[in-house]
Amino acid sequence: MNKDNQYSVSFVSLTAVIAIAVLLIALKYCIFYVVTVLSAVWLVINYWNFLVRVWQTLPRDAILIKDYSTYFIKIRIWKLLGCDTYAKIFKRNVEKHPNKIAFKHEGSTWRYIEVEELSNQIANYFKEQGFKRGDVVALYMESCPEYVCIWLGLSKIGVIVALINNNLRADTLAHSIKVSNCSAVIIGKEQINALAEIMNITTDDKLIDLFTKSNVYIKNYSDDTTSLINTSISKAINLDYELKEISKSAPVKDISEGSSKDQMLYIYTSGTTGMPKAAIMTQSRAIYMAMGVKYIAGITEYDVVYTPLPLYHTAGGILGVSSVLLGGSTCVIRSKFSASNYWTDCVKYECTVAQYIGEMCRYCLASPPSDADKTHQVRLILGNGLRPQIWTDFITRFNIKKVAEFYGATEGNANMMNTTNKVGAVGFIPFIGEPFYPVTLIRVDPYTNEPIRGKNNLCIKCEVGEPGLLVGNIRKTTENSFSGYVEKSASEKKIIKDVFRKGDKVFNSGDVLIRDELNFYYFKDRTGDTFRWKGENVSTSEVEAAISNIVKLKDCLVYGVEVPNTEGKAGMVAIVDETSDLDLDKLSAGINKSLPAYARPLFLRIVKTPVSLTGTFKMKKIDVQNDGFDLTKITEDPLYFNEGRKFVPLTQELRDSIVNGEKRL
Repeated sequence: MNKDNQYSVSFVSLTAVIAIAVLLIALKYCIFYVVTVLSAVWLVINYWNFLVRVWQTLPRDAILIKDYSTYFIKIRIWKLLGCDTYAKIFKRNVEKHPNKIAFKHEGSTWRYIEVEELSNQIANYFKEQGFKRGDVVALYMESCPEYVCIWLGLSKIGVIVALINNNLRADTLAHSIKVSNCSAVIIGKEQINALAEIMNITTDDKLIDLFTKSNVYIKNYSDDTTSLINTSISKAINLDYELKEISKSAPVKDISEGSSKDQMLYIYTSGTTGMPKAAIMTQSRAIYMAMGVKYIAGITEYDVVYTPLPLYHTAGGILGVSSVLLGGSTCVIRSKFSASNYWTDCVKYECTVAQYIGEMCRYCLASPPSDADKTHQVRLILGNGLRPQIWTDFITRFNIKKVAEFYGATEGNANMMNTTNKVGAVGFIPFIGEPFYPVTLIRVDPYTNEPIRGKNNLCIKCEVGEPGLLVGNIRKTTENSFSGYVEKSASEKKIIKDVFRKGDKVFNSGDVLIRDELNFYYFKDRTGDTFRWKGENVSTSEVEAAISNIVKLKDCLVYGVEVPNTEGKAGMVAIVDETSDLDLDKLSAGINKSLPAYARPLFLRIVKTPVSLTGTFKMKKIDVQNDGFDLTKITEDPLYFNEGRKFVPLTQELRDSIVNGEKRL
């Protein structure tokens, strides 16, 4: 074969190979496009509704993801700069504007530098007294700027502060102090009598040892304080006097040794059962929680935040005051909520953000109209529990432009927020964010509150519109994960195992919620032995124990009942009185003495026959709970209403006034 023919054959062969290659490539891409188109068609056919919901919520979700990313990056930058604790971050704010007003409280003002200096004195003094990193001090005071300075100062030297509810009395107060394992107690003068009472009656060696030594410090000491101190706390120390000569310089070395993993506070919660439990609040957990609210709700350093909430709870004590400590804002603290002064305070202090709980909103709506209703400058209200029944009326009357309704638990990891003004929703989770924020609803038995499991013994997720228990996946690597309680056994009770796969764990919120098709969540009810009233969690087992002692160990059941036009559930007690010797006057006096106001049952049912028991010998609540205080259902058992000083018969007329909202509860 000559060269020309060889070249021709080679050329033809090469052309053929190229042609085949091109054909194969074209076929490949054709198949690819066909598969892509078919896949797209399949997705549209099978997930059309889902895709529509994703498209509808994309603007909403994009804003949340942007805000979340902003605060996440901000915290990461702080950590790179070595600012991973409250003390370090607050120091930056002090250096930025030392003379800016940090707190306002009942006529007094506190500049940033003054908060820094008092907190430094607290740190230096208690360090001199021998307190060290990991020790615990209980704080039992009214809400005020000094309250914040105390726990901030103690955190600078690594001392954990147990925030005791200042409404607690008697056994519950003693329990809360004891469970904290504290080495000292700091109290305000208003709490002297309550502390003296448990000091006089306690037989607990641990508490006796704590109280008989010089381990009680009184803040805001005044001339009349000495007369309040009885022999049981005669060794109490005047903290104001002790601080006079203490250095105002920062304990730099101790602050530098602090880390984001340090335990900072114990914040008490009723949880789902039993006495108050001390939930652990680490530095990082508090920072992530507070900064998340700041950025997602849209609070800036130019805002003035009104906080009439108690500082021993997370809402006021972390979210409220952190607007100053972390965010550089100004915070107005009111020691006790007043519906008549809520909006006048906001006008007086030129507040732009105000905190609430649902019960406060109802009280404000029930108060007489005033000029302050619309002359205030509040652009945002932040809180939880604003009921859908009054939501629209509230924002209309008080001219509120934005509501940031959130859901969360002090110890939990299942938190969310509704910043879209969606009436009634406590929050939402972006569809595209679900894989990264594993919070969901699972089916539970309405009688036992135990998770319902499928054939593989794993839990079952709820469908849209189906009530379910809210749970949050526990991830060890997450800064904002479940930190648990001081009592390890209590922590274990809040964990559900083997939920969606073998070996996984979730936090049990104890709350039943409902999810709609746009992934908005709505609160429905609490499970277990807890209900919420006056912004507080009421543990039924705790109240039952107290009342049982008052009525000489008669069987009693405590439960929450719904009252129209109110937030949460009012307390009701059913007492078994087979011998008809129940003394109502002694019962009323005993309840008022042993229980805080929010835990005192408003309704009483006297049952003449024993209540039926479960298989584990627990009295069944569901029957009496379903009856509520309905006189048409309860025809044989006497019903009473707690007027405060005494129980009075619940007549139909009185019941109607309660149901119609004419009777203030």
